[in-house]
Amino acid sequence: MDNEIKICQNCRSQFIIELADFKFYDKIKVPPPTFCPECRLQRRMAVLNERILYKRKCDLCGDKIFALYHSDVSFPVYCQKCWYSDNWDPMDYGRDYDFNRPFFEQYKELMNVVPRFAVVNINSVNCDYCAKVWNSKNCYLTIGFETEDCLYGNYTRLAKNCVDYFMLVKCDSCYESISCTSCSKVYFSQCAIECRDSYFLYDCRNCSNCFGCVNLRNKQYYIFNKLYSKEEYEKIMRYEYDFSGFENLSLAREKFSKFKNKIPRRYAILSKTIDTTGNNIIGARNCRNCFDSDTLNYTTENARYIFMATGVSDSYDMSETGEGAQLCYESAISFGYSILFTVNSAGESYNITYSDLSRPAHHIFGCIGLRNKQYCILNKQYTKEQYEELVPKIIKHMNEMPYADKKGRVYKYGEFFPIELSPFAYNETIADEYFPLDKKEIDNRGYRYTDVKKYKGNHIPTIQSKDIPDNIKDIKDDILNEIIGCFNGNTCKGIGVFKIIERELEFYRKNNLPLPRVCPDCRHYQRVKQRNPLKLWRRQCQCGGDKSNNGVYQNTIEHNHHGNNHCLSEFETTYAPERKEIVYCERCYQKEVV
Repeated sequence: MDNEIKICQNCRSQFIIELADFKFYDKIKVPPPTFCPECRLQRRMAVLNERILYKRKCDLCGDKIFALYHSDVSFPVYCQKCWYSDNWDPMDYGRDYDFNRPFFEQYKELMNVVPRFAVVNINSVNCDYCAKVWNSKNCYLTIGFETEDCLYGNYTRLAKNCVDYFMLVKCDSCYESISCTSCSKVYFSQCAIECRDSYFLYDCRNCSNCFGCVNLRNKQYYIFNKLYSKEEYEKIMRYEYDFSGFENLSLAREKFSKFKNKIPRRYAILSKTIDTTGNNIIGARNCRNCFDSDTLNYTTENARYIFMATGVSDSYDMSETGEGAQLCYESAISFGYSILFTVNSAGESYNITYSDLSRPAHHIFGCIGLRNKQYCILNKQYTKEQYEELVPKIIKHMNEMPYADKKGRVYKYGEFFPIELSPFAYNETIADEYFPLDKKEIDNRGYRYTDVKKYKGNHIPTIQSKDIPDNIKDIKDDILNEIIGCFNGNTCKGIGVFKIIERELEFYRKNNLPLPRVCPDCRHYQRVKQRNPLKLWRRQCQCGGDKSNNGVYQNTIEHNHHGNNHCLSEFETTYAPERKEIVYCERCYQKEVV
């Protein structure tokens, strides 16, 4: 079978299914997808709310809780203790399969009645205001694994004392940093590894006491890629770049942004990889279109279309998936063997199809909330023989009587859940971060929109951001009592106001940093915008010989393609052709690394 060009039934763009893809689909016995990779990713993201919390009551014990679901959802929401208790049984909601109606219609009815847990808070202490934390301590509005004393962060592993970040691994006391590993006291930086006591770094390794630097290796006392003595560095930083004031910090941020765009970027952040395409990958073999995988002690191999997955093998189209996932497809936050079209499977799960909140389970189809169960369909128990006889009939029925959503998109067996079946509104999910849509666009596409402010309440600010003292030294303790109006006003991504909590103020004072002027939601979206899109473009290296082909950057050394000859290397990169950054292939980039 040759490569095949298909038209995505959602966005109508062309996409290619390669021979290797067909072999994988045949191996796990699913048909090829009818949605393109980007629309498939958007669809999986649209079932994941990770940041928006609501005040409500547990529908079982009545305690006040914070939950990922507001009080108007159709299904019950239980606190963590109640959900895992023996005070209810998900099998009580079981029902027979109806061959007169589409599968997804029946699944939706089950979804509307089975209780869900309020947040994911596993083996964690003092993390009540976190949506998803594992083995963590003293965190606030944070998503993390084995994380301690962190605030306002997304995706951390083994991090401590960090505030306002995105994807940190083994970091301590970092602020406003993105995709950094093994760093300490690194601020406003991106793609830094094993760096310390530095500000505004991009793609630097083993650097300390540096400011405004790009592509440095094993350096100390550098400012904008220029070496200074220790005494000169400390004097300049003390008198010219005092970041305790918001205005000075803003000027430094702007200066660094202009500087880093004059220096070549490598086409992709790939480390310890073989035959791999994507970005922000450490430790991968034979992977395509994979993004944001820091595997620590695991290797991701033989995978495609992966987002934030570690230690995955022989799997396609997985999002936020952990160690050991094998022969899995079109699933999110799922761990195990042969997990298909599933959300939130955990533990030693295997052979799970079209299910949610299974932890652990095996041989279940179309189930929600099962624990330690097997051979179930729509939460009803069957014998092994009955299950194995009925599942093929259901798959055949899904193809003969497919589900059609509000806009006529057709879902046969082999497609992930329609977005309109998500337990969340589109603008509550991470899909809105990577594929943002306004209310009109959400409605036009047949998705759900919710007014977050309606459920969080209208709060009147007692002080506006512009009226906050510029310097952290001038901030008094009474700021903790203020309701601050977000500087973004009507364009605020949150509810328009925010507060400074005590631990946060202590961090700013300790690290001599000014108070932020926008709310945590807006700060999060600013970090997301600094990341490259989860998409690849085919491009040619921009090294024009002795300088970049736009004439901005002068090469410091002769490259292997000699003299004024343009580099002919091509690659797949997350930098779109119209972007202003200078993008070099790996070989030309390595020549220019200082």
